[in-house]
Amino acid sequence: MKYQRRKIRRTTEDKVMDTVIFITMTLILLVTLYPFYYVIIISFNDGVDALNGGIYFWPRKFTLANYQQFLSDAKWLHALLISILKTAVGTTLTILFTCMVGYGLSAPNLMFRKFYNVVLLICMYFSGGLIPYYLVLNSYGLLNTFWVYVIPTMFSTYYCILAISFFREIPIELYESARLDGAREMRIYTRIVLPLSKPLIATLGLFAAVGQWNAWSDTAFFAPGKKSLRTLAFLMRDVITKNQVDVTSKAAMMQASRYGQVTTTSVQMAAMIITILPIVLVYPFLQKHFVKGIMLGAVKG
Repeated sequence: MKYQRRKIRRTTEDKVMDTVIFITMTLILLVTLYPFYYVIIISFNDGVDALNGGIYFWPRKFTLANYQQFLSDAKWLHALLISILKTAVGTTLTILFTCMVGYGLSAPNLMFRKFYNVVLLICMYFSGGLIPYYLVLNSYGLLNTFWVYVIPTMFSTYYCILAISFFREIPIELYESARLDGAREMRIYTRIVLPLSKPLIATLGLFAAVGQWNAWSDTAFFAPGKKSLRTLAFLMRDVITKNQVDVTSKAAMMQASRYGQVTTTSVQMAAMIITILPIVLVYPFLQKHFVKGIMLGAVKG
């Protein structure tokens, strides 16, 4: 006899509530996504034509001039290169260093383990402030160098606590069997722990990459004297906050371009799309491991 699923009888009140929830969530989705969609259509529209307004759902005069203008500017291209290099190096060092420290602190027989945990919690909730932090970086000679982007971010107390919680979920029998076979700690770490830590690595990598890619304050505070170290996020903020162009004058908004009629605003829109594109492309590939890493790290966090 085949099993037949019994249908739950829905009342009128249930149908009304489902309709209200559906409409509400649809409105929230539209309000959330439309600003991003508007940036996209303006970035593909003729800059001068966009000043007339009336663009809501698709570009009125489609053009690639804004992206061509952006990619032809050496300043923006150099900032893009610095951002990519900063994100790649910073994320790699953060993952390596955090995983090594987290693995060491997750050992159940570690001396003074409770003391280290207390120190980590205190450091996570309290900091010395910006001025002491600046003085420390200055004493190490990191100011106005590329390494000021990556060395201070190699360790994060939150990332470390997440790693400790994850490593404690790995069965201790794996460690004991490997030691009985003569494996040393580094071999256990590289051959057993890291292959099992893909969810953790994906989680830390996404957190660190997004933080590095979007960071502008490190450039403003710790590398203000080096134009060659300016990142894409810093230039985006600098253009948006310090733009003194008269927005009421179309002639003043126009930029000389061999690619077509572009404006400061239209090029900014193109820059925004290029800025968020790498994270949007990477996230779908890490989402599965990211969710799993967050859940496992929260079991005993």
